Amino acid sequence: MLATKKTEAKTRGETTRASAARKKFKLRLYVAGATPRSIRAIEDAQKLCSKHLGDRFTLEVIDIYQRPALARDEQIVAVPTLVRRLPEPLRKLVGDLSDSERVLIGLDLLLRDGRKP
Repeated sequence: MLATKKTEAKTRGETTRASAARKKFKLRLYVAGATPRSIRAIEDAQKLCSKHLGDRFTLEVIDIYQRPALARDEQIVAVPTLVRRLPEPLRKLVGDLSDSERVLIGLDLLLRDGRKP
């Protein structure tokens, strides 16, 4: 009986991890114009998402100069800012996106000790 409960718990845990691995990510990247920093942030975000999420993400790039009201409504105070809208909870990563480990931890794709969740 005990072995069956452990097996069921293990199967439930594996199902939860498999389900998390299939989640779709909805991301927004806020940038300021077509500056070199903005272009690098867009390239870094696209490369990182393509490598680690495959086809499980959408990335919307928002130029705060063209859509200042949206940036204000989302309380964006610095750029670049990468916002994970889905899956919840909402997360915001501010600054340089070239540190892929930091970004993956921020998106909950990597634990602080380097393991995948």
